Amino acid sequence: MRAANCPDRKGRARRCFRTRGRGHFAEKFLISCYAPARGHSAKSRTEKGMVMKMKVTVYSCREFDEKELFIRYGKELGMELVLCPDAPCLENAGLAEGSICMDILTTPMTEELLKAFREVGIRYLVTRTIGYDHIDRKAAKKLGITVANAPYGPHGVADYAVMLILMSIRKMKRIIERTNIQDYTLKGVQGRELKDMTVGVIGTGRIGRTVIGNLSGFGAKILAYDLMENEEVKKYAKYAALEEIWEQADVITLHAPLTDDSFHMIGKDTIGKMKDGVILVNTARGALIDSEALIAGIESGKIGAAGLDVVENEFDMYYYDRKSDVLHNRELAVLRGFPNVTVTHHMAFYTDECIKTVVRDSLEGCRIFMEGKEKYAGQAGEEQRKNPWEVV
Repeated sequence: MRAANCPDRKGRARRCFRTRGRGHFAEKFLISCYAPARGHSAKSRTEKGMVMKMKVTVYSCREFDEKELFIRYGKELGMELVLCPDAPCLENAGLAEGSICMDILTTPMTEELLKAFREVGIRYLVTRTIGYDHIDRKAAKKLGITVANAPYGPHGVADYAVMLILMSIRKMKRIIERTNIQDYTLKGVQGRELKDMTVGVIGTGRIGRTVIGNLSGFGAKILAYDLMENEEVKKYAKYAALEEIWEQADVITLHAPLTDDSFHMIGKDTIGKMKDGVILVNTARGALIDSEALIAGIESGKIGAAGLDVVENEFDMYYYDRKSDVLHNRELAVLRGFPNVTVTHHMAFYTDECIKTVVRDSLEGCRIFMEGKEKYAGQAGEEQRKNPWEVV
């Protein structure tokens, strides 16, 4: 057992220990190490060709839902796992020594941080998320670190987006707040029906397509936008230019990746082109919307409601208990206070199926990389292809 300086989830330094054992987890220890049963240990090759055990260091590992899954899938794949509940940082980079792969969540991985992990031997970095904009991919490529993600099925987020749309058009936040204080009046909570509305869907990847399929049953007119049109989408929606969507949509739901081009795609100018009382829903990436412009639009009445599962500058805040902390995100505080804005903490993905998928696939990608496979067979009968989770 050895000690290491490791910050806790609020960024405060504390002393922690690394333990070895099989299925053993003591709460007084921060780090737990799980090794496969004898005779079931898979092998990987180092840069010099030496054979060694497959070992993965997992950061931001949640004990209440991820830990047991990591133990189960790690044993099935013959891996030795180091499970750390805290986010990766310069102080705890040493915990990854001896591992070729590391497994993270949404921690911003800067060039400085990537360099520290490369120095202890990391060559493969997987994030248990679909998005990977929190990783400096240019720096990773320069340092020789392969970056991968772990996409999950589209249905959880798609269902959640439709839920936020329905909550927004039916003014559900105000209804719940009134019910909680036994105010059963009707004035001010009259809703609208989707069949009478036009919905604009920005991004028709897997999630956007599923949202469109879900919405088709409500009878709404659906406009869609994507750089790459999809024939399946055309059965239920009409592809249109962004300008047309801004001008015609009663509801706009975002399902686009965050890139340099899409950053603040909804801002002061675009909001000004929208219909009065437009409803905005975002389950993709917070920075797709300029928070200050959003607040101004709500205050002026231009924006009638918003359903936000993501906001700008949410990193290092969401998924932690911060009820006694002073948060440095004024926009979030203002948005939460509006009676017509529903804010949730980036959890549209959070279903039982999703967690099993991201844990399993993040480790499976590590196995493929450490075994040095150029191709991945996938399911039975599936044509071989490159590691499907690698993005850089």
